[in-house]
Amino acid sequence: MDALLALEDGRTFRGRNFGASGETGGEVVFNTSMTGYQEILTDPSYAGQIVTMTYPLIGNYGINSEDVESRRPFVEGFVVREFSQLSSNWRAQSSLDEYLKRHNIVGISEIDTRALVRHIRNRGAMRGVISTVDLNEASLVAKARRLPTMTGLDLASLVTCDRSFEWDGYATPFGYEYSDSGNGAGRSEPELISVPFHVVAYDFGIKYNILRQLRASGCRVTVVPAHTRAEDVLMLNADGLFLSNGPGDPEPLTGIVENIKKLMGRLPIFGICLGHQILGLAFGGRTFKLKFGHRGGNQPVKNLLTGRVEITAQNHGFAVDEDSLPSSEVELTHVNLNDGTVEGMRHRRLPIFSVQYHPEASPGPHDARYLFGNFIKLMQQESKKAVEIPAHGD
Repeated sequence: MDALLALEDGRTFRGRNFGASGETGGEVVFNTSMTGYQEILTDPSYAGQIVTMTYPLIGNYGINSEDVESRRPFVEGFVVREFSQLSSNWRAQSSLDEYLKRHNIVGISEIDTRALVRHIRNRGAMRGVISTVDLNEASLVAKARRLPTMTGLDLASLVTCDRSFEWDGYATPFGYEYSDSGNGAGRSEPELISVPFHVVAYDFGIKYNILRQLRASGCRVTVVPAHTRAEDVLMLNADGLFLSNGPGDPEPLTGIVENIKKLMGRLPIFGICLGHQILGLAFGGRTFKLKFGHRGGNQPVKNLLTGRVEITAQNHGFAVDEDSLPSSEVELTHVNLNDGTVEGMRHRRLPIFSVQYHPEASPGPHDARYLFGNFIKLMQQESKKAVEIPAHGD
């Protein structure tokens, strides 16, 4: 079946449909990863977006139920150069085509993805529509222009969980073997998990592998909805707070930012991606929209504390404005080597740190795993401080 992709600036691409038929719209972005299309499809951070894969052949290893990153795929549409009808992998449980049809996601293939990506890099990420039912270019461009822009859009509220829950999954990350008790069997750093900690994780669009990594580090994890009040979080008696990734613009999340401000200094905090941006706003900074974002598994980041360069996985369209951060309170810890944007920061007095990239995704493959260890150490330090404080009257 023929399909048409139209961008808001009038550029169009004709191709062939795979997955569901119909019509869908969103911000058109690209991801430079060579593998991991299933993880990309199920990353809630892609809500509201049509994802273009730069690697030419997609679908060749199928889909399985173990590698999903959330309860369902969240992309609005999927764009590839060459779509593989057949999957050749012993773990495959269905084809990509079947999976997209089951979740009503429209895909388009047989287009020049190099030209599309070059166009987005030159002009910036923009709204677009994929259709199999309306192949009139002018009509589809007009539809793209009527879509809401990503700036000012609160999508975290749409992808978050409905109610709090305790994470009891212990699916094994690649290369590790863990018991379901969470005691970290097989870890190279067993000293980091000698004492179990209770972590409350705000779900702004959290990925399962983040929860797996926290669990594998010996943490009991309670996931709470995005708009959970700070007072309710404190009632859970957590040892640490995790702020997750998520989609959309961070600046409309004013209620969430106020909750985080109330929790700063009350317990250790670790944020990634959208959680990192929310912390930037809570610190008094600003965020801004990137021209075409960072999405892929090959983004070089320099750790300014160690001088080491990490190969990171990223998926974000907004960044923290370095100049807006109060330097007397916040220290820059990581920087993107491609464009110099903020990739990590920490508070100079409080036990709070964050990174823009995804340490759980392991593209390096283990370059950024130390960040979960750092979070455990922060909780250990704060736990020791609490023990050392004498009771009233002693």
